Amino acid sequence: MARINPPSKADPSKLTKTNNLNGGPLKLRIVLADDHPFVLLGMKGLFAADHGMEVVGEANNASTLLAELAVTPCDVLVTDFAMPEPGVDANDGLRLIRKVRQEFADISIVVLTSVSNVAILRSILNAGAMSLVSKAEPIELVGTAVRHASVGRRFVSASFVAALAEAGTETDFSDEEPRLSPREIEVVRLFAKGHSITEIAKELERDVRTVSRQKRDAMNKLGVRNDPGLFAFVRARGLG
Repeated sequence: MARINPPSKADPSKLTKTNNLNGGPLKLRIVLADDHPFVLLGMKGLFAADHGMEVVGEANNASTLLAELAVTPCDVLVTDFAMPEPGVDANDGLRLIRKVRQEFADISIVVLTSVSNVAILRSILNAGAMSLVSKAEPIELVGTAVRHASVGRRFVSASFVAALAEAGTETDFSDEEPRLSPREIEVVRLFAKGHSITEIAKELERDVRTVSRQKRDAMNKLGVRNDPGLFAFVRARGLG
């Protein structure tokens, strides 16, 4: 299995971003985003205690985050994956990560999440997140993830690594999602809309066994083990 942390000359534990005019180290500039005030408060306290890091901005949803990044230079973004936001222009987690990568390519992204769906975890990393931290694990890991991300090293919580490995998922991620065939996508979309295998077979004019196999093949490619996991993945990817 590929290693989570690819080789790097930089040692995150001894990181200094750069030197100022007086020869001293500059702090890592961090923007925080989470819709829970207590989570923001906890992370601000964590970084305030670290002399090598400085919180320079914060947001509580996708829209305010994008606006903050547009006016606040930073090195690392630490963001919740799911920040509900009303309105048709609301950014879901994966779309937000891609947008940040597209518009602010120099910013490293650390994602906090309570999601356990393997396909979604893999999609988060494939979308451009450098590090992925479980909200169920100690908050101190966020600091570790930030240091790794700032020097281009991946950090993934141990529980997520175990889940990915159990699902047979590679832990060295590329920018490409697992590729479903057009027929598999058709089946997955209809199934996510509540159609039974028999109804899908009738609508697509395919044999029931063929549709069942295409659904199973799609789930295997995505690392999804059950129907609720497939529904969650479809919602996260906007395929429904």
